[in-house]
Amino acid sequence: MSPLTYVRVLTPIRVDRNKVTQPNELENAVRAAADKAGPDGRILILLDADKDCPAKLAPELLRRAIAARGDRHIRVVLPTSEYESWFLASAEALRGRRGIDSALVAPDDPESIRDAKGWLAARTHAIRPYKPARDQAALTHAMNFDAARRAPSFDKLWRDVCDLLRESPAPHF
Repeated sequence: MSPLTYVRVLTPIRVDRNKVTQPNELENAVRAAADKAGPDGRILILLDADKDCPAKLAPELLRRAIAARGDRHIRVVLPTSEYESWFLASAEALRGRRGIDSALVAPDDPESIRDAKGWLAARTHAIRPYKPARDQAALTHAMNFDAARRAPSFDKLWRDVCDLLRESPAPHF
């Protein structure tokens, strides 16, 4: 892929975290994503690990996704505990945004904090605490991706997205 290649990122297909691990839910979502993305589209599955071990759950989800649509390039990334742990890794870039404390400092090990949403909410103005549905997209846009790569699961996302972008179109069956 050349540096000038245009990448179109489609609106995500959202499936409840607890539902997606149930039989057929992930497979249905992967088939819908493949149809939506067109014949050369790639699929990135991203969900919170919560209390599951990402190193155990991600390969199982990838196996199921490939079984559903083996004709596609697919990657699975599970933020350790929560997506918000990536915000913690990039905390300095988020200072003063969306009500976040202007003196916010990233914790030493952002993925060790099991309630990253709560950690972030405790560091926002009380009149407007952090709410994922309202704030997640804007904070993602403001993140410093280099800083976020301190979180191993974000670094995996980075590598997987790079791989998806480099791969030639999937074979058509």
